[in-house]
Amino acid sequence: MTRPDSSYSMSRRHLLATGSGVAAGSALGMLGLGESAVAGPRADADAIVVGAGLAGLVATAELAAAGRRVLLVDQEPEASLGGQAFWSLGGLFFVNSPEQRTAGIKDSIDLARNDWFSNAGFDRGVDDPLGEDYWASRWAEAYLQFAAGEKRAWLAGLGVTWVPIVGWAERGGQLADGPGNSVPRFHLTLGTGPGVMEPFEKLVRTAVAQGKVSFRFRHQVDGITMAGGAVSGVRGSILEPSSAARGTPSSRTKVGDFELRAPIVIVTSGGIGGNQELVRRNWPARLGPPPARLITGVPAHVDGRMLAISEAAGARLVNRDRMWHYTEG
Repeated sequence: MTRPDSSYSMSRRHLLATGSGVAAGSALGMLGLGESAVAGPRADADAIVVGAGLAGLVATAELAAAGRRVLLVDQEPEASLGGQAFWSLGGLFFVNSPEQRTAGIKDSIDLARNDWFSNAGFDRGVDDPLGEDYWASRWAEAYLQFAAGEKRAWLAGLGVTWVPIVGWAERGGQLADGPGNSVPRFHLTLGTGPGVMEPFEKLVRTAVAQGKVSFRFRHQVDGITMAGGAVSGVRGSILEPSSAARGTPSSRTKVGDFELRAPIVIVTSGGIGGNQELVRRNWPARLGPPPARLITGVPAHVDGRMLAISEAAGARLVNRDRMWHYTEG
């Protein structure tokens, strides 16, 4: 297996500015933000982001900062803005951070890369552009560069802070000699998950007030529309208003239809933990048949609907049997 060139680096703003990435891993069109990506007179926005969790908030905030008009679409009510990030502990992965150095923890990009790649076990066509692990391994390298570079300063500039003691999550065995983190890298955010989510929610709400972003809550995407062989927008069902609290099931009663148009669609939704049928369908063969009884630790809206919808529009899904389930809440 050949690891990606470790000199490769991509900043989050470079990705959004140059179109060198695909839409949220779903390959739903290049994120080219040149003149050709600006919405035409018949479009509703320059970009549509499907899924208002943390990834959707970050993507929307970055697009708005780049001067784009964005529609942020989600099937849940506004009370669920931020998605699963709200329930998280807010631990963030940094490499050779000031907190690590203060604690005498010796870390480096090379050590982190060795830990990551040893644990990931990329073995499905890493050197083949059509291999399932080709882009996964390159994403891993880009993220390591991000975690060792601009990530901490970027978040600190947004007001995110961390406790000074670095935790040791996913450690490499009992003696730190197995796959996993060989040194502590778990930086706990003050305010936990909401503390990570808050600055991006503020950025997006500010963009809403400026007319750059519009929310479309209770809009359930049923399909990604195409025109001339390219993604042209989304269509779906308008669900009845819901007062469901965060994390509780909301109504799926349909009260109308919608279609929205934009030259870019970014899918930031994909978790399947709340859909036991999908979990069983994608269960790793190496583990034998799935258990007769499963415990779901995430809300019902973590249903994985957008995976099949994206695939139907031409997205390529990979590594379906490689799951990571947490119990949360």
